[in-house]
Amino acid sequence: MSRIGRLPVPIPAGVTVNLAPGNEVKVRGPKGELVRTLPLEMGIELRDGHVVVSRPSDQGRHKALHGLTRALVANMIQGVLAGYRRELQIEGVGYRAELQGKNLVLNVGFSHSVTIEPPAGIAFDLDKPGRLIGVAGPDKEMVGEIAARIRRVRPPEPYMGKGIRYVGERVRMKAGKAGKVGKGGAK
Repeated sequence: MSRIGRLPVPIPAGVTVNLAPGNEVKVRGPKGELVRTLPLEMGIELRDGHVVVSRPSDQGRHKALHGLTRALVANMIQGVLAGYRRELQIEGVGYRAELQGKNLVLNVGFSHSVTIEPPAGIAFDLDKPGRLIGVAGPDKEMVGEIAARIRRVRPPEPYMGKGIRYVGERVRMKAGKAGKVGKGGAK
C-alpha cells in the first residue's frame, strides 16, 4: 500500500468535512470553504473523526492516485484550518510594490506598472518599504499559482540579481564580461 495513502487524515476541531456523490469533498473551517472533486476510482469515507482513502487495486495508476488523493484532502483540511502563505521579495533600485484596494501594483522597471487582481479567497499584504509581498489563502494550489504569476512578471536575472524572487530562493549569479583579454594585444 501507499505509505502516504494509507494514513488516515485527522479532522481537527472547528473543521467539517462532507462527502457528496461523485467523490466531491467539501471542507469548511475558520479560513473558508473548499470544494474539490477527487478521482472516482478512489474510495473516500469518514471513520471516527478521520478521512480514510482506499484504492480498488494494486495497479500503478491506482497506487499513484491513492497517495495523491490523501494529500489533496489533507491540504484542504490544513488550508481551511490555518491557511497557506508564500512570500516574495523584490530586488532592484526603484523596484517596489503597493496595494491599491485589494489589487497588487508592481513597479519593476517597465514603462508601465503591472496590476495583479487576486482571485476569490486570495489576499496580498506588503511590508512598509514595499519590498516583501505576501500571498495568503486557504487553497495551497492557488496560493502557489498566484505567487508564481507574480514572480513571472520580472524573474530574477543572473547578472545583477534584480527582479522578483521567493524569500530564501538562491539565484545563481554569472560573472559578466571580463573585458578584452588575450595574447599579442592590438596589431
